[in-house]
Amino acid sequence: MGGTVTLRRALLATTAATVLAFLPNTAQAAVSYPDPQPITGQQIIHDPTVVRLKSGGYVAYSTGGVIGARLSKDLKHWDDAGNAFAEPPSWWYEYNDTGDPWAPDISYRDGTYWLYYAVSSWGTNHSAIGVATSPSGRPGTWTDHGKVFTSEKTDTWNAIDPAIIKTDGRLWMTFGSYWTGIRMVQLDRTTGKAVQGATVHHLATRPDAPYAVEGPYIVKHGRYYYLFASYDQCCAGVNSTYKIRVGRSTSVTGPYVDSTGKPLLEGGGDLLLEGHGRYIGTGGESVFRAKGHDWLAYHYYDADDEGTPKLGLNQLHWKENGWPIAL
Repeated sequence: MGGTVTLRRALLATTAATVLAFLPNTAQAAVSYPDPQPITGQQIIHDPTVVRLKSGGYVAYSTGGVIGARLSKDLKHWDDAGNAFAEPPSWWYEYNDTGDPWAPDISYRDGTYWLYYAVSSWGTNHSAIGVATSPSGRPGTWTDHGKVFTSEKTDTWNAIDPAIIKTDGRLWMTFGSYWTGIRMVQLDRTTGKAVQGATVHHLATRPDAPYAVEGPYIVKHGRYYYLFASYDQCCAGVNSTYKIRVGRSTSVTGPYVDSTGKPLLEGGGDLLLEGHGRYIGTGGESVFRAKGHDWLAYHYYDADDEGTPKLGLNQLHWKENGWPIAL
């Protein structure tokens, strides 16, 4: 029976991908949104970032705890693995009273795992992005290196929700939440921190206050860079309106546009995934590579479980015109 169900799911996914490949990107919403793949074990998570470990298996880090950790051997069953840190570094308390970090991003380069994260308080842009390193990527092995980039109330951006991309020999960090949207700075490849006097590039925003776009993530596919971001309201359980939109550019610093040519700096962005059925407020996304495919990781609020935030995983498929769809 299990084999039959697996085969049926595979056939349905293939059929959907074939149909969607011939539709305009904006037509996906009219077809359907995919449910996340079934998972077991510890499903509760918020703002997930996932990587395959060199030692085998996968780790997911998230908002909650002192950067909460989950481990999996197969992307299907997840176990609670404690936290990245045993206790908050002392400097975190400059940005909130509880030493509570948000929205981590894990990456691997030059033989080292790098974990970026944000520290702030709700409703302010007195915020900081920090970085830690680990030889294994596993919880409990991280060494914190302090602040990467900060923002103050006089700035027109908010230094939270970091995500890293390395391209053409350079290292970049996207970030941003409300406060005119998504930004980017170049990082020093050795320290992992912002280049002194780095230009703050502007990648995406909304036409009107409060500029509800955050949680950026950039992936290169073919000759384009794809900017994924979460739009609208997070963190309100079943009342959340989070959704994931995407635009692309031939340059990592933009300008990014959607499939109609509308700039993301003017509120553009193709709708990739939004709430449907029990899966409310899909967002806080990241993208990772596993099993020969690109995968979209995100959280949703489970309407069948009092709005509990849970892990969503879907494969990303790239259509003939280059635009992504979630399967």
